[in-house]
Amino acid sequence: MGDETSAAVVVTVREFDPNKDRERVEAVERICEVGPSGKLSLFTDLRGDPICRVRNSPTFLMLVAEIGEETVGMIRGCIKTVTCGKKHYRHGKNTTTTTSNNHSIINNNTEPTTETTVQVSSKQVPVYTKLAYILGLRVCPFHRRMGIGLKLVQRLEEWFRENGAEYSYMATEKDNVASVKLFTEKCGYSKFRTPSILVNPVFAHKVNTSAKKVTIIKLTPNDAESLYRNRFATTEFFPRDIDSVLSNKLTLGTFLAVPRGSYCADTWPGSDRFLSDPPASWALVSVWNSKDVFTLEVKGASRVRRALAKTTRVLDRAFPWLRLPSIPNFFEPFGFHLMYGLGGEGPDALRMVRALSGFAHNLAKEYGCGAVATEVSSTEPLRFGVPYWKMLSCEEDLWCMKRLGEDYSDGSVGDWTKSPPGLSIFVDPREF
Repeated sequence: MGDETSAAVVVTVREFDPNKDRERVEAVERICEVGPSGKLSLFTDLRGDPICRVRNSPTFLMLVAEIGEETVGMIRGCIKTVTCGKKHYRHGKNTTTTTSNNHSIINNNTEPTTETTVQVSSKQVPVYTKLAYILGLRVCPFHRRMGIGLKLVQRLEEWFRENGAEYSYMATEKDNVASVKLFTEKCGYSKFRTPSILVNPVFAHKVNTSAKKVTIIKLTPNDAESLYRNRFATTEFFPRDIDSVLSNKLTLGTFLAVPRGSYCADTWPGSDRFLSDPPASWALVSVWNSKDVFTLEVKGASRVRRALAKTTRVLDRAFPWLRLPSIPNFFEPFGFHLMYGLGGEGPDALRMVRALSGFAHNLAKEYGCGAVATEVSSTEPLRFGVPYWKMLSCEEDLWCMKRLGEDYSDGSVGDWTKSPPGLSIFVDPREF
């Protein structure tokens, strides 16, 4: 990748070598995750795999920055094709010609004529673009304010352009001033979307799934793909390779909620017939097993907080029929499941989403997880069916985006960075 010189310091940026860099990268990660004194902090354990959070993406790269033999920073990035907008597509033409004497149409001159019927239908289809994503930027605290973070971003963007990416985006907490300034003031990114991360703890008891009113069906990957492509392909950030996401071993399944009595696993007709005659209300969601990728841990809690949390768990296990809300042991490494691809239709869709959320909670309990999370647009109507604890959630995450080149055609969408937000977004679990 090359060298950069800042005063008398030479900073080398190159591709990550797992055989050489693993331990050094983990050391920088530990240094960077030292939380503020006296406050709760969330730490990430990548379980010995520094590229675990991009490994499942179609194309990915990790870079490290060095001063001499010392690793002082790193960054990850990946590229995929996603929906950036939609357009109307007109299709369908049916021409019928009648020549039989018994069925011909007679004009005023009583001469046989030909009847031509043209039927044109219109539907919305997705507009795709190649999108890059930046995550995991770290710079050792002892080497900050030297432009190392900027160099890492610029080198990664070079790789994005070489691989045909038209846009690049990153996600950060809105109050992470240093990160926001780096990307918006020095790297040319614009504040783009403000989704919400909703997190709900996994209790010691199972939660209600409205089984008397709602039936939940596990779909095959093919049926799930058909539903997503037919109903949600025009959603912003929808991955074109949704089939790869759904068939990934980390996807535990796609689950469809319908009114009880409409469909069940034994009478499921397949997605095509379902879409031709759906019930008045339905919803679906997919579940991703992030627990097998990395774990989280809350540090900085006082003994009093830990004792209170433990007391809630003891009571919940002792009296499960009371369904008392309890705080999982977040003070040791814990895993979580991610609900993604949340969607639905109809006046009762919120009830269906609540049933699916309960089902996802119980599934996470079976897998020994501490939490269930989802990320949705701040304007997503279905978010009101997702239970969450405000103290664990982020009501306003921040996504910043940049157009990587001006030589691309605006097409039917124009510059995506200037487009208004829609009601929904599709959060790819491979990059959460």
